[in-house]
Amino acid sequence: SAILARRILHLSSFATLSTVFPSTLALENRPPSLGGTPIGLMDYYAACAPFPYDPTILAIGIATSFRNTAAGSNLTLSLRWHPPADAPPAEDLYTYAPANMPRFSLLGHVEAMPEEEVRRYNVSGCFLERHPDAEAWTPGNEIHESYWARLVVEEVYWIGGFGDRAYIGWIPVGEWRGVTEGEVEGARLVGERGWEEGEV
Repeated sequence: SAILARRILHLSSFATLSTVFPSTLALENRPPSLGGTPIGLMDYYAACAPFPYDPTILAIGIATSFRNTAAGSNLTLSLRWHPPADAPPAEDLYTYAPANMPRFSLLGHVEAMPEEEVRRYNVSGCFLERHPDAEAWTPGNEIHESYWARLVVEEVYWIGGFGDRAYIGWIPVGEWRGVTEGEVEGARLVGERGWEEGEV
């Protein structure tokens, strides 16, 4: 499960970021009743060095997700697998059912990346390779204040598909971090070339 989750993280680059509104209104103009209420919003991420298991995020200060983390909210990044458009046909009606697709959530906190680390590992280049349009919002832009950050993963919750054929539960964070690049490259998800029906 850890290997498949890391492969999804590697192949995807969009996720839902969930945070919680603070109890005060100091950082955002919003209805006062939303304190303590969670909100999930789509955002970009990339799996970059030196810690590809902790997703790299371009944090934009004005964005709701990062106003909430600045106010003390933790962050959850949620992903699900979408089979490729050219996936082979399947005999089982449920093989490609959305409810049978692997999905998972990474729970943790946002940590700003040191500038030396950003330069040393070319974090900007890694991120922009996946999201060229994000160049307009990189640190130092004239539109919004932003910074490079990572989600420091503290817990991983995995739903591999239907419970009678796939694992559902927590993945130890040590296993999540310990997956090798070779294991990520060698794994195959539902519908990928090289995957065979019946594999979990």
